[in-house]
Amino acid sequence: MLATSGRSLLLEGEFRPKIEASIPKYDLQGQSVAIIGLGKSGIAAAKLALARGASVLALDQNETLKPLEQTIFNVKDGRLKTILGCFDHELFDEADLIVVSHGVALENYCLASLLQSGKRVISELDFAAEVLPQCTKVLAVTGTNGKSTVATFAGQMLNHSNIRTFVGGNLGIPLSEAAFECLLSPQEPYQAAVVEVSSYQLEIPNKFFSPSVSVILNLTPDHLERHKSMTNYSMIKCRVLSHMSGRKIAILPMGNPYITDAIASHGNEYMFAWIGAYPGIKVDMEQKVANFNVPGIGLLSQLPLNAMKAVGTHNYYNAAIAALSVIGLDVGIDTAAISLTIDRLKAPPHRMQIVHEDGNGVTWVDDSKATNVEATYAGLTGLKEKKAVVLLGGLSKMLDAQGSNGFEHLIEPLKNHRGVVTVSDSFLLQHSHFTEAVKIIFSVNHHSCLASYIFIVIKFGSSGALIQDTLSSHGLAIPCLQAKDLKGAVSLAKNMAKPGDVILLSPGCASFDEFINFEHRGNFFQELDLSMV
Repeated sequence: MLATSGRSLLLEGEFRPKIEASIPKYDLQGQSVAIIGLGKSGIAAAKLALARGASVLALDQNETLKPLEQTIFNVKDGRLKTILGCFDHELFDEADLIVVSHGVALENYCLASLLQSGKRVISELDFAAEVLPQCTKVLAVTGTNGKSTVATFAGQMLNHSNIRTFVGGNLGIPLSEAAFECLLSPQEPYQAAVVEVSSYQLEIPNKFFSPSVSVILNLTPDHLERHKSMTNYSMIKCRVLSHMSGRKIAILPMGNPYITDAIASHGNEYMFAWIGAYPGIKVDMEQKVANFNVPGIGLLSQLPLNAMKAVGTHNYYNAAIAALSVIGLDVGIDTAAISLTIDRLKAPPHRMQIVHEDGNGVTWVDDSKATNVEATYAGLTGLKEKKAVVLLGGLSKMLDAQGSNGFEHLIEPLKNHRGVVTVSDSFLLQHSHFTEAVKIIFSVNHHSCLASYIFIVIKFGSSGALIQDTLSSHGLAIPCLQAKDLKGAVSLAKNMAKPGDVILLSPGCASFDEFINFEHRGNFFQELDLSMV
């Protein structure tokens, strides 16, 4: 569990609290709150609303869920009611406040029209932020890629430095859990809250979420099926800055035109620190040293990163950005204190996670969180001086109006390698042809000694053929097979990998074709790996 506390954070029924007891603040007493979406964030928001004295109407279109009254709550005064499946939208007329889980798009439940009508509609993130203690310094981390790792590193730096810190948001534990804990124990507030923030959590403009430090790591095409355009996507992401002012710090990527245009619309003044420029942070990758220069907070120092154990060169930047963010919170931690934590940093699961080294000397690495091309690119470039069998595939995402899936951008980190063999689904079913394909690959590997690395790409999932076509049409120069699913891809990879190689799951795609989410996909990969020991 990432949050440091002696109390269990209730999500799945660890205990059944009497929510109406011991709560010092009933600011929603006598009001009705509708909670839309009953995943983790919706459940946490329902619990917080009850703690604040409200009556709660919990709604979800998924009829297979259990009503909250039958699961984790011990509310016997009629203040909680769950409706699953279809319902009469006139119920919203009776609600004083509507709290929306980030998994629910504004096109659902008539939310867009409710917002336009002036109805009070708020995100779960903002609902929690409304009652967080003012003494809790908030660090918000967003971006297309890397936000979970940077948030995790920042939380570890703070916790290792004995700062009582909540780590969550889009990452694992909803912010409403931290707010609930603070209501239960106002004498023991969190000193800091590190909150990973997704674009979905910012679709509804926030009123109360006002971080002391906000980080936008990067911005590349993603979630455009929901946000429709890069302009909309960037405007939504930059809402994390909307209530910052004064000595609050925005850490931003240098040279991103979408972010430049989006922040210009805010008008409020705060301090800037740039990723890759000054004032801000630069990382010397050869020396493995982060250089900080932010005059606005009196910061001019260096942070050695050579003790890092996390896999991937991109994690040096992730650690450096996390360090600058923590220093910017102004909770009494300096560069010297952070340097003592570098060798203890661990990336979250499914982010370049070493599963194990098998008996053949092959290292299995789970990067299932790489759900877009940019994340896979970072994983590949982080494996310098390693030979790898790379598994790509799943449900690819459209990156632009022309329908590109973006996999042509992987040609660069895969150049100067061994040759190409493409195998379609139907071809795989023909055993003799499949055997011949493998023979060709091994022949290419055996006779070539010019390339410094091997990358054999195996594609699986609903977009495997499309990925194969994209790579081939852009001049992919490495062996390339296609499997019909992840299990088949792992089997091929195991047969091809040689001692000292890496088998890397870094799909570059969403997981919704074969799996529930990237965690499900990563866990399945790990199970396949360990089952072959």
